[in-house]
Amino acid sequence: MTFTRLLTTAAAASLLAGLAPLAAQAQTPKTEAAAAAATGKASTDAPATTAVQGTAKAVSQAAVNAQAAAPAKLVASGDMASTLRQSADFTTFVKALDATNLASLIQTRPNMTVFAPTNAAFAALPPGKLDALMADKQGLQKLLLHHIINAPMPASKIKGSRGPIPSGAGDAVVIDGSGEPLKADNANIIQSDVVASNGTIHVVDQVLIAGSVPATLPEPAAEPTPEAAAPATPPKPSAKPPAKKK
Repeated sequence: MTFTRLLTTAAAASLLAGLAPLAAQAQTPKTEAAAAAATGKASTDAPATTAVQGTAKAVSQAAVNAQAAAPAKLVASGDMASTLRQSADFTTFVKALDATNLASLIQTRPNMTVFAPTNAAFAALPPGKLDALMADKQGLQKLLLHHIINAPMPASKIKGSRGPIPSGAGDAVVIDGSGEPLKADNANIIQSDVVASNGTIHVVDQVLIAGSVPATLPEPAAEPTPEAAAPATPPKPSAKPPAKKK
């Protein structure tokens, strides 16, 4: 059904009425010469620029920038590799997986968990870091394997827990579900539980870096016991005076 078919006669009339001022404005002479030719006198009118207009424009641009920066919701589409490929927000991650022959791993291996960094996450790496990684296939493969867990790890297992879990690189990802958002290493999980046909994807806002956070929380300092906290009692003076030396 087209848009015009949805309009009733009254709605069409209202729409035309709303367009009329715009049409009239479009036909208004734009220059002083054109105004003088049309009216017989020069026009000095100029559109007013107000602070409100400038603020509204800035707010509108900020909203556009925020929308552009936020990744679109990832939707499961077949296996994990296919799911990531169908989204424009993971092209860097997919390119790296292809370069290290890991795409086939997350496409065929079942019961896996992948922490998937967005393009913005890779762009936030220090200048030159991504180029250096792409040139170092062995280092890149180890980095990517750190994002892969060879076991199911849904958000329900992360919530309320904190500690290391083994990664495909042989090191550990430190998960932290003690608060919101859920975390993996240094990254926030910005979308969890994208359930593909062979595993689960968690979208993260940073590239995971092994060792970026401690695997365990520091032990709280022990409180002093009452005996230790009490000041030492000075020795009582002797009742007998010391014997005089002969």
